[in-house]
Amino acid sequence: MKAIIEQLTQAFGPSGYETEVTALIREMIKDQADEIRTDVLGNLIAVKNGSPDGKKIMFAAHTDEIGIVITYIDDKGFLRFSNVGGVGIATLVGSRVRFANGTIGVIYQEGKTQWKELTLDKLYIDIGATSREEALQKVRVGEFGIFHRDFADLGGRLVSKAMDDRIGCAVLVEALKRISNPKNTLYFVFTTQEEVGLRGARTAAFGIEPDLGVALDVTLTGDTPEAFPMAVELGKGAAIKVKDSSLIAHPRVKDLMVELCETKGIPYQMEVLARGGTDAGAIHVSKEGVPSGTISIPSRYVHSPSEMVDLGDVQACVDLVLAIAQADLEGVI
Repeated sequence: MKAIIEQLTQAFGPSGYETEVTALIREMIKDQADEIRTDVLGNLIAVKNGSPDGKKIMFAAHTDEIGIVITYIDDKGFLRFSNVGGVGIATLVGSRVRFANGTIGVIYQEGKTQWKELTLDKLYIDIGATSREEALQKVRVGEFGIFHRDFADLGGRLVSKAMDDRIGCAVLVEALKRISNPKNTLYFVFTTQEEVGLRGARTAAFGIEPDLGVALDVTLTGDTPEAFPMAVELGKGAAIKVKDSSLIAHPRVKDLMVELCETKGIPYQMEVLARGGTDAGAIHVSKEGVPSGTISIPSRYVHSPSEMVDLGDVQACVDLVLAIAQADLEGVI
């Protein structure tokens, strides 16, 4: 899976501009799905048909990544910007950004700004231009950018920008490649605009009307020095969500995931996330309501340009998706 993860994480895909990512995924899964379509908001929807008496399961992983948008260019060619999604100020100074045309810029702080005073309006981007006119030949107001950071293979662990949530997309791609003759009809939805309000998942769920919704996304860990106490660690398996800011996991869905992990020997841990949410937050309130849960991939340094995941955890998440796909859902939903 390393090659898939590297290819997906390095693609350009800020919220609203995910087409490079969805094109890659479409190519990866074109021979595995019974149907592939793209809806109005850009969600890529791949369908794997199941038996007539099965249920409709919607798996969702978002294709967009956090980024920036240019708001102003001054006379000397320096760019001012705003955030797209939850960008952490502490990770920005000295970071690089990349625009769709390949232009690279460096984020830095105004000269007299102290660290404790850092806000977005105290930061600028230097693309090497010497004037506004030169800058405009490379980047214009309103253009979106992403954080530029190479993929790194550390052995059992991988580091890259945009693991949130290309790693969830990679899990679904791998699962789809390994599924044949599923009991349930499966909708693998690679959603758009999650980072700015779960927008793609909301419209996709409305159209699909699934019987069960499962989001695949990263979650925080509590295993780094003086981390906020949290019972999720890298290398301990798939994280089964109990609650976050957008969702209280349906008890029967949560219990099903736990039962499948224990029955099939899939390593797992329970996740309670104090802040944050996933596509399941939109799916579960679609139309008349959808029983929903989340499979979380533990990740260190979320919403930074260097997010880290463990390959064992990723494999456990793939195995849990496969188990849900074949599960007997009578009495669960």
